[in-house]
Amino acid sequence: MTKAVENLLDLLDLEKIEENLFRGTSPQSGWQRVFGGQVIGQALVAASRTVGAERQVNSLHGYFLRPGDPKVPIIYEVDRIRDGGSFTTRRVVAIQHGHAIFSMSASYQRVESGMEHQIEMPDVPMPEDLMPISEISDELISKAPEPVQKYWKRERPIELRPLDLGQYFSRKKQEPVQHVWVRAASRLPDDPRIHQCVLAYASDMTLLDTALFPHGINVFVPNLQVASLDHAMWFHSDFRFDEWLLYTQDSPRSAGGRGFSRGSLYTRDGVLVASAVQEGLMRMRERPVPGKG
Repeated sequence: MTKAVENLLDLLDLEKIEENLFRGTSPQSGWQRVFGGQVIGQALVAASRTVGAERQVNSLHGYFLRPGDPKVPIIYEVDRIRDGGSFTTRRVVAIQHGHAIFSMSASYQRVESGMEHQIEMPDVPMPEDLMPISEISDELISKAPEPVQKYWKRERPIELRPLDLGQYFSRKKQEPVQHVWVRAASRLPDDPRIHQCVLAYASDMTLLDTALFPHGINVFVPNLQVASLDHAMWFHSDFRFDEWLLYTQDSPRSAGGRGFSRGSLYTRDGVLVASAVQEGLMRMRERPVPGKG
């Protein structure tokens, strides 16, 4: 296991401080705010620790309420709303400085069989045919804000292999579609809940970027303000996140200073194992956003 993956698992290993009450911390990486995927993943860990192992998460719906402060711990309070015959429901509130910064509802289901269908995976190159980001020219990284440069230059727990990085080099307007192969950078423990929580963490990566493509801008533009507003996921079947998943994304609409993006996650064999939807803030400021330029 790489040190970066070990650190991620430590990040998701919350401290239990009381019944239904957990405490998480943030990496001291120089970011001004807590990464949204971290809060999603930690909230899912908190909820899962109040649910029996015979039930697996089938969906989650979260709202980002305030920016997180990486300098102080995050308290996760779990409300055991319902334990039914087939489904279990939990509500989680993440708290800092006495205020809620994130709220999430999660549903768990006992394993059962039923009717099955799915849409087909796009026909795209396999991850072995794509260049790892670590081998891509420094041109992209050199244009990024200092915290972003530090992030890309250090060892990372999630490996990404996009089919096309052109939108990050160009201000040309493009179709709001992208495909990214994604996986944990090294093997994970066999517990399926760990794979679900690490995927929840990673699902916040690149998704909102897709909504920027039709506007000829990217996340490195200094006067762009972007932030996740809400995030939802559905888990359809078992998977391992230390094996490649194709994260195929599109953005049907942006309006009102908000961008809306959808994502589907497929195994390399074409099985649709999870779906994600996110809406995020997208604003152009007259002055550069603090920390971006």
